[in-house]
Amino acid sequence: MRLSRTTKYLLLAALVLGLAVIYFPLLVVLLNSFNADTTFGWPPSSFTLEWWGRAAENQGALNALWTSVQAGLAATAIALVLGTMAAFALQKYRFFGRNQVSLLIILPIALPGIVTGIALNNAFRTILGIDLGLFTAIVAHATFCIVVVFNNVVARLRRMGGNLEEASMDLGADGLTTFRLVTFPMLRSALLAGGLLAFALSFDEIIVTTFTLGTGLETLPIWILNNLFRPNQAPIVNVVAAVLILASTVPVYLAQRLSGDTTSGGRL
Repeated sequence: MRLSRTTKYLLLAALVLGLAVIYFPLLVVLLNSFNADTTFGWPPSSFTLEWWGRAAENQGALNALWTSVQAGLAATAIALVLGTMAAFALQKYRFFGRNQVSLLIILPIALPGIVTGIALNNAFRTILGIDLGLFTAIVAHATFCIVVVFNNVVARLRRMGGNLEEASMDLGADGLTTFRLVTFPMLRSALLAGGLLAFALSFDEIIVTTFTLGTGLETLPIWILNNLFRPNQAPIVNVVAAVLILASTVPVYLAQRLSGDTTSGGRL
């Protein structure tokens, strides 16, 4: 399809405008984390690293960061195991209700977070009698992190086909050897990409966490929300938000690079 020069310029302008709406506020947050003016006058008259030093010494922020890391790593580990197993079961075997099971696995990430949070809160406290805490938040995060891993592994398995595994077994390798030497090396980048995306998703989550974490604990996003409108904490909140932006961008970027590795069959 050929486009006129005017149409191309209009599409380019729309693209630039859309990217500006998305990324300019993030740039403002990053700059404000170095803004020496406590009222955050714009544009910044001078810059300082004072807020970064205070953030590094803020025990509340550090505790929240550690809680987020623990929840993210544990939820990612659970998602990698269960998501990979589910992907193999649904991709390698044909059985009654296969499509329905696939829908049930993917559904949690499509549901509104507040619905998932309320449902899990009621399940933990009313049905199972479990006190809310870090464990319940990890389980809650795993419910939607599994979807990310599942989608990545299923996509890679479909692209791989079964020819190499069949050839390996024809040459005398058993199932475990075939998985170790053939299947896993080709899945490795998909697993890494799924794991990175799952960790980023868990690290940023706030709605489900609010309903499942319990009292006395805070993840980093919840700490930001609780301190956002406290004037004496505003500079530190900007620093923490800047760190959160960077911590979320790196895994997503790496996952995109790994997921796009199609020419090498998924090998690193």
